[in-house]
Amino acid sequence: MNQPLPDVPEVRVVGLPQLTSGFDLVERLDLGMHLKVHGPLEPMTGERLAETISLRGRGGAGFPFGKKLRAVAKASIRRGVRPVVVINGSEGEPACRKDTVLLNRAPHLVLDGALLAAEALGARTLVVAVTRNSTEMSVRAALAERGLSDRRGQQLRARVVRTPERMVSGEASAVIRAASGGPALPPGRRERAAESGVGGAPTLLSNAETYAQLAVAARIGARRYGHTGLPNEPGTVLLTLSGAVARPMVIEVPTGVPLRYVLQLAGAPPLPQGVLTGGYHGNWIGANATHDAVVSRESLAAAGGALGAGAILPIGPETCPLGESLRVANWLAAETAGQCGPCKLGLPAAAGGLSDVLNGGGPAALEALREVTLAVKGRGACKHPDGSARFLGSTLSAFTDDLAAHVLHGGCGRETVGVLPLPAPGYQDVEESVPSGGKLAVDWTLCQGHGLCADIVPELIRMGPDGYPALADAAVPMHLRGRAQRAVRRCPALALRIDQQAPDRPALPPGTGRKALGSGRS
Repeated sequence: MNQPLPDVPEVRVVGLPQLTSGFDLVERLDLGMHLKVHGPLEPMTGERLAETISLRGRGGAGFPFGKKLRAVAKASIRRGVRPVVVINGSEGEPACRKDTVLLNRAPHLVLDGALLAAEALGARTLVVAVTRNSTEMSVRAALAERGLSDRRGQQLRARVVRTPERMVSGEASAVIRAASGGPALPPGRRERAAESGVGGAPTLLSNAETYAQLAVAARIGARRYGHTGLPNEPGTVLLTLSGAVARPMVIEVPTGVPLRYVLQLAGAPPLPQGVLTGGYHGNWIGANATHDAVVSRESLAAAGGALGAGAILPIGPETCPLGESLRVANWLAAETAGQCGPCKLGLPAAAGGLSDVLNGGGPAALEALREVTLAVKGRGACKHPDGSARFLGSTLSAFTDDLAAHVLHGGCGRETVGVLPLPAPGYQDVEESVPSGGKLAVDWTLCQGHGLCADIVPELIRMGPDGYPALADAAVPMHLRGRAQRAVRRCPALALRIDQQAPDRPALPPGTGRKALGSGRS
């Protein structure tokens, strides 16, 4: 199945539109139409801006915007350095499109918020990080409409930075590294952007929706902004709905709207067996929790879920939830930047462990999976290992009946239909460490079980407890391609190969109790 989301899916709204005002009039609000819809925006001082609204960032962490703004201002004054403002529009997760929608359809609303912050901070540099061609074109056009460019001598220099469409590209440190002229990869050391960000300067980095929310709140004022949504989480949020829905969409809703109502609008199953909240670094919640939860960070967290970056993905009763999770786990493992052991080795091992559980490994395989997932937490160079481990841990907690069926009875009796969106097969980028599009494969009629391949590229091949090799069902990342080719050349039986642009398929074959990762010796 696996239908990747389009750059700009259908957009809907519950209640009165704020971020999506004007979307019913035109496909994209140019500067003239933007001003007709939203009106002009007056500059504000930094302190007034920080105090105007109780705005939490609309990224994964939900950090208070005012606190971040003050931290950048203090660091800038203390060091005597002009700060930098960064719009993080990098959405490398296949299930997220809200920032892309804003930058493609309402780029000037996002720029309003960023320029308001830049003026308040005295910043002279604005950077917009994007992942997709359509988004880059829209942002460049918007900057040109405002007369902004990266030419010297301008009061504010603005530029666009293109990042690859990868999970780690949207991580704050990866965006800052890319904006500083390096690769869009986490640097391996954790520094506060407010202290040292782009080019070593104090940096205010927030995602596109946060800046758009700031622009809305600054126009209508704190009191009116607080009248929408919950008192402790005012305003609206943008959600990306995909998975088992009739109409994948981005929807603007006030906080406090029942989650079940939002799912109903997208055509989700009336009784989903699970809903993944917060995307592929998020948590699963069950049908009962879905019925009771409302759209807010606090409510979803109380239900065991997460709002995160606003991705909501239900799955229906027809698919194996563990098989769906295995597809995502394999993708997450391939998204490693290859810079630290917990990510480079731990995530492929965790994905392989989940495959063992689903393919008859029994209680021993389940215990091994729990151990490797626990070992990954808190030890990575960025947040990707932690987020991936959270997803795997949530999978094991949310689907206990299915887990018991696989561990004790060899399967749950359902196929994996592939309802969770993943990139199209064969997608690749020029950036180091991105998937190459090829997959390792074994000719089991030739394989003799030497195990040399697992020694050369343990990130993709490991030897199972029965002596059989297990191959990760994921594209070979570019940073491992050389060693994968070396493993192919050194296979004594010439049984190993790399298949280019292998067709997308569910990680589990139809039926249950069949090996997904290896069925012979290497």
